[in-house]
Amino acid sequence: MSKQERAYSILRERIFDGTYSAGHRLVIDALARELGMSQVPIREALRRLEAEGWVIYQRNIGLQVAPPDPGKWEEQMVTLALLEGGATALAAPHLGAEGIGLLYRLNTEMQKALHTVDVLSFSRFNEEFHGAIYERCPNTYLVELLQETMNRLAMMRRTVFLYIPERGWASIQEHTNLIRLLEEHAPAQEIELAAREHKLHTIEAYKHNKDHFTFSPDVSLRG
Repeated sequence: MSKQERAYSILRERIFDGTYSAGHRLVIDALARELGMSQVPIREALRRLEAEGWVIYQRNIGLQVAPPDPGKWEEQMVTLALLEGGATALAAPHLGAEGIGLLYRLNTEMQKALHTVDVLSFSRFNEEFHGAIYERCPNTYLVELLQETMNRLAMMRRTVFLYIPERGWASIQEHTNLIRLLEEHAPAQEIELAAREHKLHTIEAYKHNKDHFTFSPDVSLRG
Protein backbone atom coordinates (compact mmCIF):
# COMPACT_ATOMS: atom_id res chain seq x y z
CA MET A 1 0.00 0.00 0.00
CA SER A 2 1.39 3.40 -1.01
CA LYS A 3 1.65 6.27 1.48
CA GLN A 4 -1.15 8.08 -0.33
CA GLU A 5 -3.41 5.02 -0.05
CA ARG A 6 -2.52 4.60 3.62
CA ALA A 7 -3.27 8.26 4.36
CA TYR A 8 -6.54 8.04 2.44
CA SER A 9 -7.65 4.90 4.30
CA ILE A 10 -6.83 6.35 7.72
CA LEU A 11 -8.52 9.70 7.11
CA ARG A 12 -11.57 8.12 5.51
CA GLU A 13 -12.00 5.71 8.42
CA ARG A 14 -11.73 8.54 10.95
CA ILE A 15 -14.49 10.41 9.14
CA PHE A 16 -16.67 7.31 9.02
CA ASP A 17 -16.27 6.36 12.68
CA GLY A 18 -16.84 9.91 13.94
CA THR A 19 -13.28 10.58 15.10
CA TYR A 20 -13.40 13.53 12.73
CA SER A 21 -16.92 14.94 12.99
CA ALA A 22 -18.61 17.41 10.64
CA GLY A 23 -16.70 20.69 10.56
CA HIS A 24 -13.47 19.19 11.91
CA ARG A 25 -10.49 21.07 10.44
CA LEU A 26 -7.98 18.97 8.52
CA VAL A 27 -4.57 20.66 8.76
CA ILE A 28 -2.11 19.07 6.36
CA ASP A 29 1.01 19.86 8.37
CA ALA A 30 -0.46 18.46 11.60
CA LEU A 31 -1.73 15.32 9.87
CA ALA A 32 1.64 14.73 8.22
CA ARG A 33 3.38 14.87 11.61
CA GLU A 34 0.79 12.62 13.21
CA LEU A 35 0.93 9.97 10.48
CA GLY A 36 4.69 10.16 10.09
CA MET A 37 4.82 11.04 6.40
CA SER A 38 5.39 14.05 4.18
CA GLN A 39 2.67 16.51 3.26
CA VAL A 40 2.44 15.21 -0.33
CA PRO A 41 0.50 11.96 0.32
CA ILE A 42 -1.70 13.78 2.86
CA ARG A 43 -2.54 16.46 0.31
CA GLU A 44 -3.29 13.84 -2.36
CA ALA A 45 -5.50 11.87 0.05
CA LEU A 46 -7.44 15.01 0.99
CA ARG A 47 -7.94 15.91 -2.67
CA ARG A 48 -9.42 12.47 -3.23
CA LEU A 49 -11.71 12.80 -0.20
CA GLU A 50 -12.78 16.24 -1.41
CA ALA A 51 -13.64 14.81 -4.84
CA GLU A 52 -15.75 12.14 -3.12
CA GLY A 53 -17.62 14.75 -1.09
CA TRP A 54 -16.22 13.85 2.34
CA VAL A 55 -14.09 17.00 2.66
CA ILE A 56 -14.80 20.61 1.69
CA TYR A 57 -12.65 23.74 1.42
CA GLN A 58 -13.87 26.97 2.99
CA ARG A 59 -12.18 30.32 2.55
CA ASN A 60 -10.36 31.56 5.66
CA ILE A 61 -10.88 28.17 7.30
CA GLY A 62 -9.28 25.62 5.00
CA LEU A 63 -10.13 21.96 4.59
CA GLN A 64 -12.69 20.43 6.90
CA VAL A 65 -15.01 17.43 7.13
CA ALA A 66 -18.13 18.10 5.08
CA PRO A 67 -21.39 18.51 7.02
CA PRO A 68 -24.28 16.13 6.27
CA ASP A 69 -26.82 17.25 3.68
CA PRO A 70 -30.39 16.58 4.93
CA GLY A 71 -31.78 16.53 1.38
CA LYS A 72 -29.27 13.95 0.20
CA TRP A 73 -29.80 12.03 3.45
CA GLU A 74 -33.42 11.34 2.57
CA GLU A 75 -32.48 10.12 -0.91
CA GLN A 76 -29.70 7.94 0.46
CA MET A 77 -31.96 6.49 3.15
CA VAL A 78 -34.44 5.40 0.47
CA THR A 79 -31.54 3.78 -1.37
CA LEU A 80 -30.41 2.11 1.85
CA ALA A 81 -33.94 0.80 2.45
CA LEU A 82 -33.97 -0.86 -0.98
CA LEU A 83 -30.46 -2.29 -0.62
CA GLU A 84 -30.93 -3.54 2.93
CA GLY A 85 -34.28 -5.11 2.12
CA GLY A 86 -32.71 -7.17 -0.64
CA ALA A 87 -29.60 -8.03 1.36
CA THR A 88 -31.66 -9.15 4.37
CA ALA A 89 -33.81 -11.45 2.23
CA LEU A 90 -30.71 -12.98 0.62
CA ALA A 91 -28.97 -13.36 3.97
CA ALA A 92 -31.94 -15.03 5.70
CA PRO A 93 -31.14 -18.66 4.74
CA HIS A 94 -27.56 -18.21 5.99
CA LEU A 95 -28.19 -16.86 9.49
CA GLY A 96 -28.77 -20.09 11.42
CA ALA A 97 -29.45 -20.38 15.14
CA GLU A 98 -26.19 -18.64 16.06
CA GLY A 99 -27.00 -15.63 13.91
CA ILE A 100 -30.53 -15.39 15.27
CA GLY A 101 -29.19 -15.55 18.82
CA LEU A 102 -26.77 -12.73 18.10
CA LEU A 103 -29.61 -10.56 16.77
CA TYR A 104 -31.63 -11.14 19.95
CA ARG A 105 -28.62 -10.16 22.09
CA LEU A 106 -27.89 -7.01 20.12
CA ASN A 107 -31.53 -5.95 20.26
CA THR A 108 -31.46 -6.43 24.04
CA GLU A 109 -28.34 -4.26 24.26
CA MET A 110 -30.16 -1.58 22.31
CA GLN A 111 -32.98 -1.65 24.87
CA LYS A 112 -30.49 -1.25 27.72
CA ALA A 113 -28.84 1.68 25.93
CA LEU A 114 -32.19 3.45 25.50
CA HIS A 115 -33.07 2.94 29.16
CA THR A 116 -29.85 4.74 30.12
CA VAL A 117 -30.20 7.32 27.32
CA ASP A 118 -26.87 6.19 25.87
CA VAL A 119 -27.48 7.22 22.27
CA LEU A 120 -23.94 6.50 21.09
CA SER A 121 -24.10 2.89 22.32
CA PHE A 122 -27.60 2.52 20.89
CA SER A 123 -26.38 3.62 17.46
CA ARG A 124 -23.40 1.27 17.66
CA PHE A 125 -25.54 -1.74 18.58
CA ASN A 126 -28.02 -0.79 15.87
CA GLU A 127 -25.26 -0.79 13.26
CA GLU A 128 -23.96 -4.12 14.59
CA PHE A 129 -27.48 -5.57 14.39
CA HIS A 130 -27.87 -4.76 10.72
CA GLY A 131 -24.27 -5.68 9.99
CA ALA A 132 -24.81 -9.11 11.55
CA ILE A 133 -27.50 -9.69 8.93
CA TYR A 134 -26.07 -8.26 5.75
CA GLU A 135 -22.58 -9.68 6.29
CA ARG A 136 -24.19 -13.08 5.67
CA CYS A 137 -25.56 -11.93 2.32
CA PRO A 138 -23.89 -14.01 -0.43
CA ASN A 139 -24.03 -11.13 -2.93
CA THR A 140 -20.75 -9.36 -2.20
CA TYR A 141 -21.39 -6.50 -4.63
CA LEU A 142 -24.70 -5.72 -2.93
CA VAL A 143 -22.93 -5.71 0.44
CA GLU A 144 -20.29 -3.28 -0.87
CA LEU A 145 -23.00 -0.91 -2.12
CA LEU A 146 -24.82 -1.21 1.18
CA GLN A 147 -21.71 -0.47 3.24
CA GLU A 148 -20.79 2.52 1.11
CA THR A 149 -24.29 3.96 1.47
CA MET A 150 -24.24 3.37 5.23
CA ASN A 151 -20.92 5.18 5.51
CA ARG A 152 -22.33 8.20 3.70
CA LEU A 153 -25.27 8.27 6.08
CA ALA A 154 -23.31 7.71 9.29
CA MET A 155 -22.98 11.26 10.60
CA MET A 156 -26.62 12.19 10.24
CA ARG A 157 -28.02 8.79 11.22
CA ARG A 158 -26.45 9.21 14.66
CA THR A 159 -28.56 12.33 15.26
CA VAL A 160 -31.91 10.69 14.46
CA PHE A 161 -32.22 8.75 17.71
CA LEU A 162 -30.93 11.73 19.69
CA TYR A 163 -33.76 13.99 18.56
CA ILE A 164 -36.46 11.34 18.10
CA PRO A 165 -36.08 8.96 21.08
CA GLU A 166 -39.48 7.37 20.39
CA ARG A 167 -38.07 6.19 17.06
CA GLY A 168 -35.53 4.16 19.06
CA TRP A 169 -38.25 2.17 20.82
CA ALA A 170 -40.16 1.67 17.58
CA SER A 171 -36.94 0.50 15.94
CA ILE A 172 -36.44 -2.15 18.63
CA GLN A 173 -39.99 -3.43 18.11
CA GLU A 174 -39.42 -3.60 14.36
CA HIS A 175 -36.18 -5.50 14.98
CA THR A 176 -38.07 -8.01 17.12
CA ASN A 177 -40.57 -8.54 14.31
CA LEU A 178 -37.78 -8.95 11.77
CA ILE A 179 -35.99 -11.49 13.97
CA ARG A 180 -39.24 -13.46 14.28
CA LEU A 181 -39.62 -13.55 10.49
CA LEU A 182 -36.04 -14.72 10.07
CA GLU A 183 -36.37 -17.32 12.80
CA GLU A 184 -39.58 -18.70 11.30
CA HIS A 185 -38.11 -18.81 7.77
CA ALA A 186 -40.80 -16.51 6.42
CA PRO A 187 -41.03 -15.98 2.64
CA ALA A 188 -38.23 -13.86 1.21
CA GLN A 189 -40.65 -11.18 0.01
CA GLU A 190 -42.08 -10.76 3.50
CA ILE A 191 -38.60 -10.44 5.03
CA GLU A 192 -37.51 -7.96 2.37
CA LEU A 193 -40.62 -5.82 2.94
CA ALA A 194 -40.13 -5.75 6.72
CA ALA A 195 -36.45 -4.74 6.40
CA ARG A 196 -37.23 -2.08 3.80
CA GLU A 197 -40.13 -0.54 5.72
CA HIS A 198 -38.00 -0.48 8.88
CA LYS A 199 -35.67 2.01 7.20
CA LEU A 200 -38.50 3.97 5.56
CA HIS A 201 -40.11 4.50 8.96
CA THR A 202 -36.97 6.31 10.08
CA ILE A 203 -37.34 8.70 7.13
CA GLU A 204 -40.95 9.40 8.08
CA ALA A 205 -39.95 10.06 11.70
CA TYR A 206 -37.29 12.49 10.51
CA LYS A 207 -39.71 14.35 8.24
CA HIS A 208 -42.09 14.91 11.14
CA ASN A 209 -39.32 16.20 13.41
CA LYS A 210 -36.72 17.72 11.09
CA ASP A 211 -37.27 21.25 12.42
CA HIS A 212 -35.65 20.08 15.67
CA PHE A 213 -32.44 18.81 14.07
CA THR A 214 -29.12 20.62 14.46
CA PHE A 215 -26.11 19.38 12.54
CA SER A 216 -23.25 20.69 14.64
CA PRO A 217 -19.96 18.79 15.04
CA ASP A 218 -20.74 18.02 18.68
CA VAL A 219 -24.15 16.55 17.90
CA SER A 220 -22.85 14.26 15.18
CA LEU A 221 -20.31 12.87 17.62
CA ARG A 222 -22.82 12.31 20.39
CA GLY A 223 -25.04 10.18 18.21
